[in-house]
Amino acid sequence: MTSRVRITDVSPRDGLQAEKAIVPTVDKARLVELVRRANVDEIEVSSFVSPKWVPQLGDASGLFELVTQSKGEGVCYSALVPNMRGLESAIEVNKRAREQNGIERLIDKVSVFAAASEAFSLKNTNGTIDEVLKRFEGLIPLAHEHGLMVRGYISCIVRCPFDGDVSPVAVGDVASRLLDMGADELDLGDTIGAATPETIEPVIMEAIDRLEGRASNDFDEPTLTLHLHDTFGHASDCVRIALELGVRSFDGSAGGLGGCPYASTETARAPGNISTMLLNQTIREAGFRTGIDEAALFEASEYAAGLLA
Repeated sequence: MTSRVRITDVSPRDGLQAEKAIVPTVDKARLVELVRRANVDEIEVSSFVSPKWVPQLGDASGLFELVTQSKGEGVCYSALVPNMRGLESAIEVNKRAREQNGIERLIDKVSVFAAASEAFSLKNTNGTIDEVLKRFEGLIPLAHEHGLMVRGYISCIVRCPFDGDVSPVAVGDVASRLLDMGADELDLGDTIGAATPETIEPVIMEAIDRLEGRASNDFDEPTLTLHLHDTFGHASDCVRIALELGVRSFDGSAGGLGGCPYASTETARAPGNISTMLLNQTIREAGFRTGIDEAALFEASEYAAGLLA
């Protein structure tokens, strides 16, 4: 097993999507640039969702235009696409970048998202698990036709704010269907930060079992990623057990920004993601390597926190 661990920073997308205030596009572009300088492997820049439902991300196309020139080599830019219309918008962004700036591919990866909980699926995506997954049957092949990798997010891998505890088998069933449709990467999301080392281990093992024996994809990317929220301070412990189990790809958020807007309740806002600084520190303390420039990451984290001050 490699000692190198891959880090994706999701602060521009997952980090800002639940905020009441609209962060100016130019400030988001600055955040992307600072995170890029920190040498993360991937930045989830935005999501092509309806501004009606997530107004904070209604400027996705404009944001990608602002970050076109500063992308640089070695970093993957990704975007979440909830449906075919979202994918078409991502393809159009790449087309403009190619025609206007000579960049072969600005967006390298798109993400689709499903849930392991029926109640969360209905609230978050306005469809049952089965209905949501069927939306991706044509989307994933089209993404591949345009040279895009596809990440399959699975929300509520341990507990749902509406349904309660979620079984690892339910997570595995969604994982298998995403893989059958051609997803290149599974991203397991502890949406409300309920996971502990004891509860996350069987979920990871279930996902590994579903991956076993499948042909490798066409992209040199990790097959399993873990997306943790640090609601109760257990995220670092979950990172450690995941590393022991062989996971080599994690999501973090500069400044610890983030939280699914549909995971909030009347009395509590959605919890934030594990901060990329804490994630990087935990990985290195466990004896693994990352490509992170810690000084640059500190600057990015300070800037991210200041966006909402």
